[in-house]
Amino acid sequence: MSVAPVVKYLLRLAVLLSAASVLVLTGCVTVPESIRGNSANPQQDLVRVMNAPALYVGQESRFGGKVVKVDNLSGRTRLEIATVPLDDGARPMIHQPSIGRIVAYIPGFLEPTDFNRQRVTVVGPITGTEKGTIDQAAYDYVVIQAGGYKRWQLAQQVVAPMGPPLTPWGWGGPYDRGWGYGGMGWGGYYGGDARVETILTE
Repeated sequence: MSVAPVVKYLLRLAVLLSAASVLVLTGCVTVPESIRGNSANPQQDLVRVMNAPALYVGQESRFGGKVVKVDNLSGRTRLEIATVPLDDGARPMIHQPSIGRIVAYIPGFLEPTDFNRQRVTVVGPITGTEKGTIDQAAYDYVVIQAGGYKRWQLAQQVVAPMGPPLTPWGWGGPYDRGWGYGGMGWGGYYGGDARVETILTE
C-alpha cells in the first residue's frame, strides 16, 4: 500500500474525531452557575413581560444581549441592555435582532470600558419599569435587580461540514464512490469546505 492513502486516512480520521468531539460538547451545554438563578425556569420572554410588566414584578428572570450604556451610581451600576434570545446555555444569540431593551441594576462598581458594547446575561427579579428615552423616542424599560451576571467573550471556531451518515463500514458505507480500493482511498468524499463562525464563550 502506498503512503498517500494512509495519510489521507489518518487526516480524515482526525477530522471525524474532531467533529465528534464538537457534537459531544454541544450536547452537554449547561448554564454557568453565576446566571443559573434560584428557580427552575426564570422568565425569558421579554415581549410578554413588556406587554404587562406589573404581572411579573417579583418573578425571577434571565435576559441577555449587548450592553449599550453603562452608568455607575452610588453603590450600584446601571446597565442598559439591548436584549436578544438566549440559547440553551443562556448565551445571547449574536445574529438575532434585538427584542427590546431592559435596565439591569448590579450591586457595586463595574468598569464601563469592560462592559460597554459587550455581551452579557443577567438574572434576577423583575422590579418594575423605568421611563427613559432612546434617542428622541420615549421608552419604558423593564427593570431587573440582577443578582448574577455573566460577561461573554467573542471567539471564532472552525466548523467542518459533516459527511454522510456513519455506518458499520465507516462514513457512507463500503460502496460509497469516495472509497478507493480496500476502503483506504477517500477521493472527494468529505462534504465541502470548513467555515469559521463567531461564537460566545466564557
